[in-house]
Amino acid sequence: MKTLQGIRVIDVSQNLAGPQCAQILGDLGADVIKVEPLSGDPARAWGPPFWEGEAPLFLSGNRNKRSITLDLKSSGGRQVLERLIESADIFVQSFRKGVIESLGFGHEKLRARRPELIYASITGFGAEGPLSETPGYDPLIQAYSGIMSMTGYPDGPPARVGGAVVDIGTGMWTALGILAALRERDQTGQGMHVESSLLATSLVWISYHLTGYLAGGELPHRAGSGFSMVAPYEAFPTQDGDLMILAGNDGIFVRLCEALGVPELAADPRFATNPERVSHRQELTGIVASSTRKHTTAALRTLLEKHRVPYSPIQDVSQVVRDPQVAAAGILDPVPHPRIPNYREVAFPLRFDGERPQPSRPAPQPGEHTSEILTELNYTPGEIQALVEERCVSRPPKSQNP
Repeated sequence: MKTLQGIRVIDVSQNLAGPQCAQILGDLGADVIKVEPLSGDPARAWGPPFWEGEAPLFLSGNRNKRSITLDLKSSGGRQVLERLIESADIFVQSFRKGVIESLGFGHEKLRARRPELIYASITGFGAEGPLSETPGYDPLIQAYSGIMSMTGYPDGPPARVGGAVVDIGTGMWTALGILAALRERDQTGQGMHVESSLLATSLVWISYHLTGYLAGGELPHRAGSGFSMVAPYEAFPTQDGDLMILAGNDGIFVRLCEALGVPELAADPRFATNPERVSHRQELTGIVASSTRKHTTAALRTLLEKHRVPYSPIQDVSQVVRDPQVAAAGILDPVPHPRIPNYREVAFPLRFDGERPQPSRPAPQPGEHTSEILTELNYTPGEIQALVEERCVSRPPKSQNP
């Protein structure tokens, strides 16, 4: 899948949201050049765990990129970045407000020089407002946006979502915006400024909760594995474990009652409709749980399948990586890696005409492609050596030394 072949992306972002955005573009065929500080992207040190010395968090967000290391506080480093931008279609940055401008690479300045450039800015809280200069991290935004207030169990403390949903979601939204901007540029020849924020993404994730509060003034509460707007719709105990069981409409609820051997429950006025079931959630949950506890997990799964009731086992990651459905999806297949034997990674989540984009290169080492990229920018071996000696760029790996 090389839809974006011929498109060059300069990625000066770090950590997770920006790199995820640029990785999506790289997965679709763009030439992504990752610009790192001399010490490398801080996410390279986010661990343990490490896999052959490399951080899984970094590996998961930086495939299909080439890496160059630059000191953007040095004139030589800034000159290299200026040359890179002259060859670029897209510029992705996630610096705190004011930092990128102080380096001379703000949106207005670059767009004045290259009107066709698509410039993407990722911030924590947005470009305006009292927190516009505040750094944003996924857990902080989960706390600030209200996500943590409704995550966890009612009698426990607030909890963050286990995955970096705000970071990765922001990367997805930003990539979508960039693709829309590319389409616009095809028609007008003009680039545009694509802006995203972790806060905006987190509010989208809870949009129905926000709308519900605006409609009725009732705060969403922590519901454990459940969902405040539907019942029964949560994990229920068995003799030897738990199953997630979802009765998302009245028909499924009737079938669930039949599967559990309590068909009279469906005729009870307290539980006849979803609004009634939600209003009497505590009573309903107790009745359903007392029925599910009579069965082993395997026996209950058989009953639910027979009655076409949606359910799922609650798997941990060790079970997921061995799961036959995951294997059939082809989303966690082995990938050749020059430094990590038996390497596997989560693939691009979409397929096009039955084919999933395949990675062309693993996440790079810091500065792995410094000499290669500088040569493409018409730097001579002597000029490259001078940049290294002046600490404008870090010394490339031995195989690439000028």
